[in-house]
Amino acid sequence: MIPLLGNLWLALSLALFMTSNSTKWGFYGHQIINRTAVFCLPLEMIGFYKTHIDYLTERSVNPDKRRYIDDKEASRHFIDLDYYGDSVLMSHGIVSWHLLTVKNYLTLAFKNQDLAKVLRYSADLCHYVADAHVPLHTTQNYNGQFTNQIGIHGFWETRLPELFANEYNLFVGSAGYIDNVQEAAWNAVASAHLALDSVLIFENELTGRFPDSKKYSFEARGNQTVRVYAYDFSLNYHRRLNGMVERQMRAAIKLTADL
Repeated sequence: MIPLLGNLWLALSLALFMTSNSTKWGFYGHQIINRTAVFCLPLEMIGFYKTHIDYLTERSVNPDKRRYIDDKEASRHFIDLDYYGDSVLMSHGIVSWHLLTVKNYLTLAFKNQDLAKVLRYSADLCHYVADAHVPLHTTQNYNGQFTNQIGIHGFWETRLPELFANEYNLFVGSAGYIDNVQEAAWNAVASAHLALDSVLIFENELTGRFPDSKKYSFEARGNQTVRVYAYDFSLNYHRRLNGMVERQMRAAIKLTADL
């Protein structure tokens, strides 16, 4: 990336971060991954996607919205690796397969020169790639409901980026070519799952050291006052994770651009 372009994009990213406080969690995470991935694309593609970067940013969360109208949508965002076996696929997630499906849709849309579908499937593909990199999207215990850690899902993928993403280096270099998309999808999911134990264990250890009055605080969000994880607790957890959230965001950006 040209240094000037990199600096300009950093400013735009921070501006997006500062104005996203009132949105639901995934909006910021998915938006920043989609936007940053555009600048990793080869010269033959970057012009097209820069022209439509606002669309890709705004539509980055469309798959989440479709959960409310499509009963098949939810399973496309996760896979319960700790349960998988002979169970019904849709009950325990298909994200690693659905990535390839959407990638094939996108390839066909390009061949047919169908602009609307190119943009739609580009935004959707980015979303599923990002979800595949979240450790808590790889387990039945996705929100700590089995380990008395309710809320950890939003803590990891919402609160931590809100507080610390301005410290991340999200520029991952130029996109490469992936011969085996299915293998890349499985590698992403497997890598995320390997981080799961740390996500749960470190939060549990810190909870034993922080009373609730120190673990949580309250913040104004729009017209509401909401309970959030306190800054000191979040900072300690973020440090224990030792760059995990940043690494997963970087990996998601790189795979998004590569695909």
